[in-house]
Amino acid sequence: MRETWIPSGRAWLAVAAGGLVGSELRYGLGLAFPDPAGSVPWTTLWINVVGSFVLAALTTTWMARPQTAFWLRAGLGPGLLGSFTTFSAVVFAVDQLAREGQHVLWIAYLGLSLLLGLLSAALGWRLGRLTGRLSARGGSRSRQ
Repeated sequence: MRETWIPSGRAWLAVAAGGLVGSELRYGLGLAFPDPAGSVPWTTLWINVVGSFVLAALTTTWMARPQTAFWLRAGLGPGLLGSFTTFSAVVFAVDQLAREGQHVLWIAYLGLSLLLGLLSAALGWRLGRLTGRLSARGGSRSRQ
């Protein structure tokens, strides 16, 4: 029989705490920057763009620094950023715009969400690679 790896309780708690913080951040930003009905949901768009950037940057940095604690990666990645950025919010916004007959707007919004999300993730990946390289160089100097 094959053993299944199950994360520690610390990782589960980190994901739960991160999820709470991420969803509250999303909710708070939605209250602080409400979008008028029938308009482009800019707040959701920018939340997802920023979250994609940060998640890609962190993930790429962690690949260069695998010694980063799993519970921390789990809490920040799937926990905080997973609840902060949600595709369901995009789908909800698209559905609302489609129900209002705003067909050009929902198609443009969906395309913009995909394009900006991918571009921001690519930029985050580049930053994470740079950060990982600088970190590796600094670590090798400090060991000499």
